[in-house]
Amino acid sequence: MKTLILYSTVGCHLCEQALELISPSIQGQYQITEVDISDSDALVERYGTRIPVILREDTGSEIGWPFDLQQFIAFLR
Repeated sequence: MKTLILYSTVGCHLCEQALELISPSIQGQYQITEVDISDSDALVERYGTRIPVILREDTGSEIGWPFDLQQFIAFLR
């Protein structure tokens, strides 16, 4: 199973929205690993103003908010 990394932080309502949006479309194909950017200065610097950001571990490609379901599905292809 492939892994998607969701860069987020506690209390991020946009991150919660992104997770709700993508979860139904990836069942059985991808697992989601949530990474709290506040645990790393480097991650805060890289993603602080862009979260939620989803990283495909298999390709290294990223998609940042805002995105809709069609954009997310295209990102997975």
